[in-house]
Amino acid sequence: MPYSLYLRQKVINFVENGGTITKAAHTFGIGRASIYRWLSRPKLSATKVKSRSRKLDWK
Repeated sequence: MPYSLYLRQKVINFVENGGTITKAAHTFGIGRASIYRWLSRPKLSATKVKSRSRKLDWK
């Protein structure tokens, strides 16, 4: 399940105002890798999936 933009902004604000990434992860219940990924993005926006179709070969 994707995280809301509101939650992402709250986490980023928490870290930018002196909170540690580990503390933010525990406080908001998300993974540290997600926080690092959000901080590395130039613009915080919704992530769009290009295609969700799967090709299954049952033969």
